[in-house]
Order: sequence, then C-alpha cells, then structure tokens
Amino acid sequence: MSNVLKNIPSVNELLERPPLRKLVDRANRNVVVSGVRRFLDNLRTEVKNAAADVNVPTPGELAERIAKWISDEDTPNLRPVINATGILLHTGLGRAPLAEPAVEAIVAIARGYASVEVDVETGERSQRVRDAEKLLKQITGAEAAVVVNNNAGATLLTLAALAAGREVIVARGQLVEIGGSFRLPNVMEFSGAKLREVGTTNKTRIEDYRAAIRQETAALMRVHASNYAIVGFTEQASLAELVDLGSKRNLPVIDDIGSGAMEDVAAYGLTDEPVVTESIKTGADVVLFSGDKLFGGPQCGIIVGKKSSVEKIAKHPLMRALRVDKITLAALVETLRLHQDRETAKQSLPLMSLLNTSVANLQNRAERMAPQLAASSAVKSAEPIESFTYLGGGSIPAQQIPTWCVALEPDRGSVDTLAATLRKGVPCVFGRIHKDRLLLDLRSVFPKQDMQIVEAVQQLGGGVTESAPAE
Repeated sequence: MSNVLKNIPSVNELLERPPLRKLVDRANRNVVVSGVRRFLDNLRTEVKNAAADVNVPTPGELAERIAKWISDEDTPNLRPVINATGILLHTGLGRAPLAEPAVEAIVAIARGYASVEVDVETGERSQRVRDAEKLLKQITGAEAAVVVNNNAGATLLTLAALAAGREVIVARGQLVEIGGSFRLPNVMEFSGAKLREVGTTNKTRIEDYRAAIRQETAALMRVHASNYAIVGFTEQASLAELVDLGSKRNLPVIDDIGSGAMEDVAAYGLTDEPVVTESIKTGADVVLFSGDKLFGGPQCGIIVGKKSSVEKIAKHPLMRALRVDKITLAALVETLRLHQDRETAKQSLPLMSLLNTSVANLQNRAERMAPQLAASSAVKSAEPIESFTYLGGGSIPAQQIPTWCVALEPDRGSVDTLAATLRKGVPCVFGRIHKDRLLLDLRSVFPKQDMQIVEAVQQLGGGVTESAPAE
C-alpha cells in the first residue's frame, strides 16, 4: 500500500500538466490548487481503505480526471438553458422569460444602490411598491394594489388579513393543490382562517354559498382551477353571483385567478382563463394572480382590488415578511409599463411572442433544422414532425397548443442518455422524450436559439454513449 501511495503524484507535478494548467489560466489558481488537494486526499483515503491494491492512473490521466472533476464541481446548477420542451411556462425552467426592458432595469438597479423606499423629491421614506401600485391601478382599474413574493404568499397574506379566526366559504371543487404540495386548505389553516367548503366536487350553486353564511363568515372565495379540469355534469356559481351575494351580506369576495391573464387568450387556443380586468369590473374585492405566468413578468404575487380591503392587507405584519426586493420591483415595473398598451405587450413580452408564432413559421424552422441536426454523428435520424404542447403543467395543462418539433433518434446509446448529454452541455438544452425519440419543440424556442441547438447537437459528435453519467 505504501508503494501505491508513493505513486500518487504531488500537487505541483499535477499543476504542470496541460489540463490543469489550462484550468489555472481560466480560473483562480487557489481554487484549482484546493481542488487538486481535495481530490488527492480522497484518492489516498480510497487506497488506504481498499481491500486490494488500487491502480493509480498516470499523472496525465489523473490531471485530466481532476480537471473534469473541478470543472463539474464549479459549474452552478442555476444556469441559462434553451427550453425545447415546448412547455412555455415550465416551472422547473423559471416560467415566463422577462422582456428586454425588464432585464435592463434589473441590471441598472442591481449594479448599485437604488431608491427602494426613499422619495427622491422629498428625501423622506416612501413605500417600495408605490410605482408598481400606480401602474397596476392604471392597467387593471383597481382602487389599490400590493405586491408580495409569489401568489401563494398573496393568498396567505390576504386570508390572514381579512379572515383570521373566521370562516371563508369555498366551493369543494376549487380546493386545489398546485406544485410543491401547495394545498389551499393548508394555506387557510396557516393563515388562521377557517375553511368552510360548500357544494359537491362537480356542482356548486350560489344557493350553497348563501346557505353556508353565518356570523362567523369573513369572506367568499373563488379559486380558478388552473391545473386541472372537471368536465361533464358540472356547474359553478359565477363571480357576478358571488359579488352580488357578498354585497348583500357585506362580505368581501376574494378571486384567486392564478395565471394573471391581462386579455382574453382564446385566440391562442386557451379558453376559460379569467382576465384580471374582468374580475375587477365584475366587482371582486380582492383579485390575486402570479406575476410570472400569463402576465409575463418576474415571480411575484400581485394583489389588486378595492381600497378598503387592500389597505388591510398592506398593513398586516406578514406583509414585511413577504415583501419583494428591488430586483423584482425593477422587473415588475418595466413589465407593467409594457402592459399599458396591449399591442406593445404582445410584441415585447417573450411569452406573447412565443404564443403568437405561427405554426407555419415553426414548421419552416423545423424542416430547416432537421438536416443540420441529422449531420451530427451522434444522431441516427432527425425528423420534423407536427405535434402539440401545453402552456404549463400548472397553468392550463389540458388545452393543447399546436407546434412543430424535430424528433431525434440517437445513433448509439439510449434516448435518455442523449437527453442527459444535451442537458449537461453548453448551451444547456432541455427537450422532451416521446416514443423513444428526443423531441426538440420549437414552440418554446426563440428563433435566435435555433443555430445554438444545431451547434449543441453537432458538438456531441461521437461522444454520446451509454457510459455518459445520468442525472
């Protein structure tokens, strides 16, 4: 064993080898030295614990192995990716991409100090969401608005402020669970509000709400079931009916619409999606929605509605715990500016641009890319195919959107290995697997990324084998 340990080269000897010398040129020398030492320490431990002699690689092989290990260790999991899954609001890939003005605002605000809670005119302290509130009131028609870190936070805060210790009436068919085991009944429990469910899973009438109202009732609530659908023999009380009942009984109506559509999205094949402005016009006291779904902005929870209700929400102690930072505010304000004009929003918001891309355009791109992808020795075949996709697993998952893909069949190895290799490459490309082929769906790919995908596949060359590590 001692002879084996003596065969392990020194740190200085390894640093002179080309793979590590190149790594030192690209990275901090101290980082590389520390990495080499950790790797050698692990190797020595492995040798000492081995029941039989361990073959130590040559210095050249060891340097290659250490350089790759350090590079993998130093690569952050959070990185830019090309979304070729077709899912436009992919939770795992960050949902809606931001518009360029929002990105520019983030850079400008993040680079130094910013007037987050200071009025530049008076020098006095001000509210951090003042600009966002002004724009939200303008584009939604609401009397007041606040912003928190996400829509789950908006729901929690609203219930805590308006209904703690009292009952909130919700239809049984609207007791949703969304990603990350977020369940509405649990949120109500944590907020201090008490759930009073009415109706049946498939049918809830306004009479069910009316019969459930009693002295302990604090609010009526409607929740849009954005991630599932009940079809067939169904009936739900309308928002207008709830508002009328709430007005007669002096109860606020909370409308959690989820995705935050600012216009009717039926033109994109997405039906029955509530619109923020319509909820306000109908008379909901509080409307809740996400900033990073159909609204096309940063992750946040947006609360708009009547001044009397929103002011209670804004003054609740939880507001500080759930408030957004300067980066989110910068991106949100610029996104709101785009929403001031519907046509500008359609042209400037990346999500709207992707939804507006014609099927003919996608077909043309797929047919152009296919032969270029097929030229890679890692690919057995690349076929342009017509398909369909969805807006997002947590946002209108049952409504199909037409699309075109390039279906790849690996030359050797499994399709899972091909997918994993592309995910780990530079650029990082995510596709979806269907019937033993990797589909690169262009519905969620920006045109400028087409050639990046081609280059990523061509770079694979002969490197896609079963021995490639799986994630």
